[in-house]
Amino acid sequence: MSLPDVSARPATVVHALQRLSSVTGHGYTFLDNAAKPTFFSFAALNEATERRARKLMAFGLRPGDRVGMVLAQPQDFVVSFLSCLYAGLVPVPMYPPLSFGKLDAWADGALSILQNAEASLLLTDAQLQSVLWQVVPKVKSLKDLLTVEKLDSLGEADGPLPTVGPEDLCFLQYTSGSTSAPKGVMVTHGNLVANAWAISAEGMSLVPYTDTALSWLPLYHDMGLIGFVITPMIRAVQAVFVPTLLFVKRPNIWMQTMSDFGAQHSFGPNFAFALAARKAGEAELAKWDLSAVRVLGCGAEPIHVATMHAFEDVMAKAKLRPGSVMPAYGMAEATLAMTFHPPGTPLVVKSVNGDVFRADGRVVPPQDDALMLSFVSCGKPFSEHGVAAMDAEGNLLPEDQEGELVFRGPSVTRGYWRNEEATRESFRADGWLRTGDLGFIHDGNVYITGRSKDLIILNGRNHHPTAVEWAVAEVEGVRKGNVVAFSVPGEESEVLVVVAETKADPAPETVEHIIAAVSAQLSLKVSDVVLLGIGQLPKTSSGKLQRRKAREQYLSGELGKHGDRTLGSSGTKLTVARHVARSLWGRAAHTAGKLFSRTPET
Repeated sequence: MSLPDVSARPATVVHALQRLSSVTGHGYTFLDNAAKPTFFSFAALNEATERRARKLMAFGLRPGDRVGMVLAQPQDFVVSFLSCLYAGLVPVPMYPPLSFGKLDAWADGALSILQNAEASLLLTDAQLQSVLWQVVPKVKSLKDLLTVEKLDSLGEADGPLPTVGPEDLCFLQYTSGSTSAPKGVMVTHGNLVANAWAISAEGMSLVPYTDTALSWLPLYHDMGLIGFVITPMIRAVQAVFVPTLLFVKRPNIWMQTMSDFGAQHSFGPNFAFALAARKAGEAELAKWDLSAVRVLGCGAEPIHVATMHAFEDVMAKAKLRPGSVMPAYGMAEATLAMTFHPPGTPLVVKSVNGDVFRADGRVVPPQDDALMLSFVSCGKPFSEHGVAAMDAEGNLLPEDQEGELVFRGPSVTRGYWRNEEATRESFRADGWLRTGDLGFIHDGNVYITGRSKDLIILNGRNHHPTAVEWAVAEVEGVRKGNVVAFSVPGEESEVLVVVAETKADPAPETVEHIIAAVSAQLSLKVSDVVLLGIGQLPKTSSGKLQRRKAREQYLSGELGKHGDRTLGSSGTKLTVARHVARSLWGRAAHTAGKLFSRTPET
C-alpha cells in the first residue's frame, strides 16, 4: 500500500494526523527512564487519540472548553494533547511540580493559570493527582480532576467528532514569565500549522518518511511540543522522545541516541552543547556515528560561538559534519520560530564597533583601537513572514540600525487570553508583533542584541546584560548560564551589579576575578557582586533566568538572604548562599526549559 501524500500543507493538525491514519511503519518512539523504547505508529496514535477524544466528549466537555494538562510522561502528554484537538477542546499545557520542597509556589502558579484560562477540566496522572487536589476547590470553572487512567476507563461518545478550522483556537501557551507574569498566548490551528510547516520545510528541511527527529526537551514547553510533536507529524517524519530527566542524569544519552537511531534533527540550548562536548569521552566518540545528522538547532539563551565550535570539534570524532549547528530565534507569541540559520552552512558572526554601537546603535565596522562587539546571525525569516527593526515612535529602521525587533506573518498569534491591555501593547494594529527584543538586520539576517527592558544604561551609553554575563561566565568557578547583570541606582547615577551562581564555595579571589573580567573585556566597572549557590537565582518554570526579579530581590534584600554574607577583599559585597540540593525535576526545569533563542550573542 502506498504511503499518504504529505506534500500539501494541511488545514489543521487534526487533518495532519488523520491523513496518516493508515501508516503503520512510521511514528513516534518513546524511551523510558531505562532508555527502553516503545514504538507508537501514526496509525496507532490516531486510533488512541480519537478514542480518548470521544471519552472527553462523553465526560460532558464541549468545543472551546479549556483543559489544563499536568502530565509528566511524554506518551500520555502527546495522546492527551492531540485528543483535545480532535474533540475541539483547547488544551492548556502546564509544567509538573518541580520540587516537593516548593509545592506551595508551584500550586500558586498552577492556580493562576487555571483561573485565567477558566479551565473546565484538569487532566493529570495517578502520581500527581494528590498534589493537584489542593488546587481544584479554588478554581470555580473546574468540573473535575481526572487522571488519564480514570479517563481511559470511561465510555466513549458516539457520532462525528467536532469540525475544527484554521481560525479556531487551538491551545493556550502560557509564557514562561521571564520578564512578566505568565500570559496565555492564543495559538490558532492556522498559526500552528503555518509555523510547523515553515519549520519543517525551511528550518529543518525534513524529508517525509525518511528523516528522524529526536528530542529530550519537555513537552509542556513550545519547543518540545511544536518542534518535535507537531512538526514531524506535519511531514510524516519519525520522532524519538528521550525523557528529560534521563538527559539530566546522563548527558551522553543525547548523542548516543542520535547515533543509535540515525537521527537527522535535534535541538538544545547553548549550555547543552557545552555539556555534551564536555561529557563525551574518547570511548563514546569512537562508538557513535553522527554522520546522518543535518540539523542541531540551538537557541533559548545567548549563543556562544566558542561553545558551538568546540562542540563541532569534539563531535567531529563521531563523524559529525561541519555546519550542523544552527542558531534560531523565536517566541511563543509567534507560535514558536521566526528565523532559522540556513542548515549545513557555517555560523555567521557580525563584529561591530562597540563604542559607536553603544552610543547610538549604529552598526559600523570595528577599528583597531575601539572596543569590538560580536553577534551571531539567527538567519532570515521564513517565507510569508517578515522581521524588521523599529524605533520608539513606531518607524521601521533601515538595516544596520539597532531597534526593537518586530515580526509579522501567519504565525503571529491572536494575542493574550483575556488580557486586552497586554495584547494591545504587543500586537500592533498594522500586523506587526512587538517582540521586546533589541536587534538589527544586516544583509537580511537577524541579529539579536538583547531585551529592551533589560538594557543597562551607564553614563549615557547602552550596554546589553548578556555581554557582561558572558564575560563573568568565563571566570573559574562560575556556573555558565547562571549569571545575571543589571543596573541599580547609585549615589550619583546607575551602577552595575553582577549576580552569579558558583559551582562550590567560591575562592576568596572570585569577586576580584569577576570585576577584572568585565573591566578587561568591556571596560565597565562592576560596583557590586553577589555570589549564590546552585539553584538560588530566580528562574521561570522553563528555566529562564529572571533578571528583573533578581534585581527586585537584590534591592529588597531578599536575594541570597538565607546564605552567609561576607565582604570580598575589594570591599565589594559577596553573598555566598549555602548550596541547596534540588530535586531531579528542578534540575530538569533548569536544564531543559531553556528552549528557544531570544538573545544570541557571542
